[in-house]
Amino acid sequence: MQPLTGTDTGATVVSKLTRRLLPFLFLLYIVNYLDRINVGFAALQMRGQLGFSDEVYGLGAGIFFAGYFFLQVPSNLMLARVGARKWIAAIMVLWGIISASMIFVGTPRGFYLLRFLLGAAESGFFPGMILYLKRWFPSAARARAVALFMTAGPLAGVVGGPISGVLLGVHGAHLAGWQWLFLVEGLPAVLLGGVVLAYLPDRPEVASWLTMEQRAWLTGQLMRERNAHPEASRSDVFAAFGKRQVWLLVLVYLGVTTCTYGVGLWLPSLIRSVSGVSNLIIGLLSAIPYVATAIAMVVIGIHSDHTRERRWHLAGPAFVGAMSLAWAAYATSTVATIVFLSLTLLAAYSMLGPFWATSTELLSETSAIAGIALINSFGNLGGFLGPYTIGLVRTWTGGFRGGLLAVATLLGISGVIALLVYSKSRDKVPAAA
Repeated sequence: MQPLTGTDTGATVVSKLTRRLLPFLFLLYIVNYLDRINVGFAALQMRGQLGFSDEVYGLGAGIFFAGYFFLQVPSNLMLARVGARKWIAAIMVLWGIISASMIFVGTPRGFYLLRFLLGAAESGFFPGMILYLKRWFPSAARARAVALFMTAGPLAGVVGGPISGVLLGVHGAHLAGWQWLFLVEGLPAVLLGGVVLAYLPDRPEVASWLTMEQRAWLTGQLMRERNAHPEASRSDVFAAFGKRQVWLLVLVYLGVTTCTYGVGLWLPSLIRSVSGVSNLIIGLLSAIPYVATAIAMVVIGIHSDHTRERRWHLAGPAFVGAMSLAWAAYATSTVATIVFLSLTLLAAYSMLGPFWATSTELLSETSAIAGIALINSFGNLGGFLGPYTIGLVRTWTGGFRGGLLAVATLLGISGVIALLVYSKSRDKVPAAA
């Protein structure tokens, strides 16, 4: 079997897929990610105006993932039934409306409710996108494709930080700055939902921008990969629930999301605690960790595909991230805090390309429908665990150190578990035909 890059047709097809699909999917994910993390910037104002404690904010920020947890598997089953184009468009419109409705929050109960509903509405987007990428990109190009797609997460921080900082300074029409933030940043999801219907093809067979030869190569390659799994012919989409490696991946992902969301949703407050600067400067400073992170994600994803290695591309960054976060817990200056938090986010986000490439390689086409959603739903409970743990410990102690050390410990454990996903004899993934 020869590498993907050794075939002219294969290289051309992957290049076309990258140019045609990834920029648009990237844009959708930026909007998706911004709508879930912008509460971290809104909190700089709304906590004081509404009288929310650190514990209330941490619970509200994290409860998003309770709603996110319950509907991912049903959502991916619905996507498989009605098609990615229609389903993604529908849920984008829904979550955009809910996100903009955050302007009506006035009590902790209302805050919890809307964050829960936002998580439920967004639950189908990310696992649907991973399934979508699996149905378009061959295994040998998948880690870099996923990494390129997922750089939208940190880049949402790059774009959203300064924009959110500016919006916090906007006041008018009886709305505070944090309300303008939710309103302005929620509307793009509604508008892009309509664009999805016109632009996004459901499957390679209907891609008019591929030649007949290219469609034949791509569908043939994807079919061979599906047939390589022993369970590929099963109609039971829930086969993944019985796989030991899938549950190990859930634990790995739990550590990653606990770190990325725990640090990300508290990042503006962390910076304020050591700097005391204005909201606009906080927005600019918060972009720094995400710039470095976006670059590292792509480099690690490409290197993992090039070397055909996944195991240490998962475990290594986890160990680096855990140590960096522990150092950040003891940092007392603005520069040191930003440097160590940048290393932490860089390392944790760099795991995502190899992680989702590993996940999709271990699942057949049928079991991936539920399996990807299973991993993402259980793993994303870290999105609740991280923010709430940091907020709860800060309420008890008055500082961030204890919460950051707890999150660092869990990320280190996820690195150990990552070493168990692939045995040494199966450390390399197969090259594409």
